[in-house]
Amino acid sequence: MNPFPYSLDNKRYHTLAYHNRQVYGRRIWKAVLDGGFTCPNLDGTCGKGGCIFCDGGSGYFTNAAAMPIPRQLEAELARIRQKDPDPRMIAYFQVHTNTYAPVEQLRQVYEPALAHPAVVGLSIGTRPDCLPPPVLDYLEELSRRTNLTVELGLQTCMDDTARRINRGYPFSVFVRAMKELRSRSIRTCVHLINGLPGESPEQMVESARLVGQLHPEAVKLQLLHVIRGTVLADWYAAGACSVMSQWDYVSVILRQLEVLPPETVIERITGDGDRKKLIAPLWSTRKIAVLSAIDKAQAQADSWQGKLFS
Repeated sequence: MNPFPYSLDNKRYHTLAYHNRQVYGRRIWKAVLDGGFTCPNLDGTCGKGGCIFCDGGSGYFTNAAAMPIPRQLEAELARIRQKDPDPRMIAYFQVHTNTYAPVEQLRQVYEPALAHPAVVGLSIGTRPDCLPPPVLDYLEELSRRTNLTVELGLQTCMDDTARRINRGYPFSVFVRAMKELRSRSIRTCVHLINGLPGESPEQMVESARLVGQLHPEAVKLQLLHVIRGTVLADWYAAGACSVMSQWDYVSVILRQLEVLPPETVIERITGDGDRKKLIAPLWSTRKIAVLSAIDKAQAQADSWQGKLFS
């Protein structure tokens, strides 16, 4: 018998598919969009060059930013309709820092997406150091009008690791941002990356535990990918860092899930790298096998999300 309450199948963690079925009563797709924003860690405001793993904003499969949002949505809709003839979509602004602009500019990007008849919500990827009060006020307005998620790229709670990867802000900034978003009842999703250079499995699990104590509505757990053309790729080629094995990754995931609240939605548990640019780890391209390994390991260990959460 599955001991995990937020599941209708054999999953022992709170999947996004389960969440969407409960909220929308159907499958929901992500329309990945490029709002044309940059990042304070690229333009010199807090740094240059971005994080060491940055490959142009994590949006290699988005449409060109020069294309208007309605046209991007139509292109995504055509792609999704190959699998679902009548889809409903979350407009996902993924590339770079999507609150790094005046509110007037944000409205010009978000409002056309929200007006599309197939769009049922917005997901906005950003940094916790790019949420000034006027932007937070607008996000609060959006959250009253639609299903809004603000995704925060934390990656790690360890400040030493953050400096090593050139993140550009300390953990305390993230905690403050979470409190601001929570005070406005804005749904949050926190990104964590496993396998960052110099970080131990214990530190990866501790990051999940600390995030769990803040009770985010969702978390994305991501494997570090070495992508061609990044600073990380240079480090890897020089032997200055290594990547996780599948066994090590699955082991850490099990431990992280155990310390996260059971009601927190796990929106991602592995991740996709651009196969044309991916250097390592190549085992990550076998996504179904990785997901199956996690399911099997949880069952064998009698482990489930929230087992050790308190």
